[in-house]
Amino acid sequence: MKMRVLQTELLDTLPADDPDAVRAREEMLQVNGIMGNHRWIERKVRRHREEGWRVTELGAGDGALSLRLVQAGCCAEADLHAFDLAPRPEQWPAAAHWTQGNVLAQRLPDREIVIANLFLHHFTTEQLRVLGAGLSPVTRLIVAAEPARRWIYSAMGRVFCAVAELNHVQRHDMQASIRAGFRGRELQEALGLGSEWKAEAHEHPLGGYRFMAWR
Repeated sequence: MKMRVLQTELLDTLPADDPDAVRAREEMLQVNGIMGNHRWIERKVRRHREEGWRVTELGAGDGALSLRLVQAGCCAEADLHAFDLAPRPEQWPAAAHWTQGNVLAQRLPDREIVIANLFLHHFTTEQLRVLGAGLSPVTRLIVAAEPARRWIYSAMGRVFCAVAELNHVQRHDMQASIRAGFRGRELQEALGLGSEWKAEAHEHPLGGYRFMAWR
């Protein structure tokens, strides 16, 4: 898997209330829990944030990750902003901000922290460059958990899907996500982060690509 390969994920083509889509989203919560993505992002934000720093989540989905940060005291509700193609979740706090739409079509808000979970791998290198160029000048920290692109993780994913009896949507989309995932410095370079940024990336044993950049 030397090169990233992007393909449409089945979940993106199904109506939100489709039974297979509903089950796939439930299974994704299981996968996230096993990989510990939310826990890792919370730890990084908690460790590196400064008092009063505000948060933007890209591809927030049901808002679970952002709400976790609020509950952990990492961000006040009024200092939280999320982007997603989906509408504002019912449980989203009234004081927090929610933008429904294409994150590439607008400048990102002035927030010191930008987080993303299993979202950035959906974009081409050119789109990621646009996203990086849209970062606010006040942004100081980027924390993202994405798939790592290696054959071993692809094989592990197939075994896990079979053992856990995940549905066909999750089986397909997991493999598509791995093929679109990242290795090494790829995400840093794709975002076009300048010399003022420092960055680190490592792979989780279960197939996660964990990225953090700061300035």
